Amino acid sequence: MKRIIPFLLIIAFACEQKPKTIIPEWQPYDETTWLEENADHESVRMQYKLIQSKISDKNDMLDQIRNQITYFSKEDYERLTPFILEQDIPTIQSHIKSGDLTYETLTQWYLYRIALFENSKDSALNNIIAINPKAVEEARKLDKNKSDNDHLIYGIPVLLKDNVNFEGLPTTAGAAAMVNNYADDAFIVKRIKDKGGIILGKANLSEWANYYAMVNPNGYSTVGGQTLNPYGPRKFDTGGSSSGSGSAIAANYAAVAVGSETSGSILSPSSSNSIVGLKPTIGLLSRGGIIPISSTLDTPGPMTKSVIDNAIFLSAMTGKDAEDAATADSPEGVKYFEDVKTGTVEGLRFGVIKGFLADTMYLDNVSKIVAMGGDTVVIEPAQMDYNGFLTLLSGDMKYDLPHYFEAYAGDSISYTSVADIVEFNKKDTTINVPYGQGRLEEIVALEITMDSLIKVREEMNRRGKNYFEVPMQEHNLDVILSINNWTAGQAAVAKYPCLTVPMGYTNDGQPKGITFIAKPFEEAKLLKVGYAYEQTTKLRQIPKAYH
Repeated sequence: MKRIIPFLLIIAFACEQKPKTIIPEWQPYDETTWLEENADHESVRMQYKLIQSKISDKNDMLDQIRNQITYFSKEDYERLTPFILEQDIPTIQSHIKSGDLTYETLTQWYLYRIALFENSKDSALNNIIAINPKAVEEARKLDKNKSDNDHLIYGIPVLLKDNVNFEGLPTTAGAAAMVNNYADDAFIVKRIKDKGGIILGKANLSEWANYYAMVNPNGYSTVGGQTLNPYGPRKFDTGGSSSGSGSAIAANYAAVAVGSETSGSILSPSSSNSIVGLKPTIGLLSRGGIIPISSTLDTPGPMTKSVIDNAIFLSAMTGKDAEDAATADSPEGVKYFEDVKTGTVEGLRFGVIKGFLADTMYLDNVSKIVAMGGDTVVIEPAQMDYNGFLTLLSGDMKYDLPHYFEAYAGDSISYTSVADIVEFNKKDTTINVPYGQGRLEEIVALEITMDSLIKVREEMNRRGKNYFEVPMQEHNLDVILSINNWTAGQAAVAKYPCLTVPMGYTNDGQPKGITFIAKPFEEAKLLKVGYAYEQTTKLRQIPKAYH
């Protein structure tokens, strides 16, 4: 450890067990100077109006931690760090098996770490909204019941983006209007829990999954405040909308996290925070119980520090959901994590986008793939016409959010339309929507029939497929190589899966990812390719301030 944040104090007193861990109360701070420093940031999205939430008390989250690490000490944290920090799931499970860890101490280590960094204004990333108060209790039960046949996700602490329902904590989408949304588990959460995964808590996000204001910072929500990037807080963008999931996994606040993507919302924060993110084929994973933008494009997906963890976590969430028709074609019995280590790029054909070759990091990593045995072909996909894209998103949200309210929201939620949310926000726009709610107002004003919306969906899908299919067929390509989320929009409407893996850092330390894109339901291929690339290059580095 290079340093220990002094705000987590260990106070000894007479006790039959051992010294009690005391977490001081969080004190809000004057953020004026930091806001002034960001006022001239070159990115409009990073010209913040707020960093701290105006409606949440951070002590509520810390209280959820306090009772669970009462006798987990600084010495425990430091002793266990080599077994957990930056380790993948198979390695962690090996330490459980050897007796160096238990699921209880694993869970407490993450909780201690969250309190350690999030209870100081100088290190807080604002990437956690809420903590499961029963996480350690659940871990103890799993310690007693583990067997040799458990899924690898068994006992592993998981964070959920706070648009994913989890019974026991509110699902807010970061919005003040949703703070009392106590709902039943989402379908994928049931799958995770059935296999023994521990829901550690909820991650912050860009409010309403980045579809409420005309211009807003990635990672800001009314409930959670401004998520920051651990590689450069207030310097580098977190990406969005799964900002908290990306920031938290980069900082080792949990083993894995669920993100969700409509267009770039997993790829962007994963590449921005130097982690591995998979945007699956639409329909591979259920959307049931997830606050939507678009039933056409939405999908949850795994966000992890390594490709093998991504494959493990993906396998834990898959399954057909009778309430989500899109999952009818979801393949069953795919051994994502069992086969991932057989991955290679040798003999595969990669499409290299000509316009991206000016990026020296991309060019360098293309050369690495060639050195690994991959064949590359420079391609120039036709520019895609995005006319109708926003109509698709707004039209879908106009229909899909009311469906969520009716089918999946908690009993206390009485909204029936997007208009109801707009009216709620108008009660105090300074607090509820400091960046405005222009997108939501556009949705309310939009007049579109379902027949017209279906035609827009079909046309956008045709254009997206054309962007990829023409060069893939012409050159017999297996995978197309992109950067970060630069082709996320095309992949979204084409419904193609994408996997982004860390490919290095700019001279000033900003992370970037190389993104692999394949045809629908070829996640196994992407994970194998990503694993081979990751194991050869090993480019991810832990953020220095969070070592």
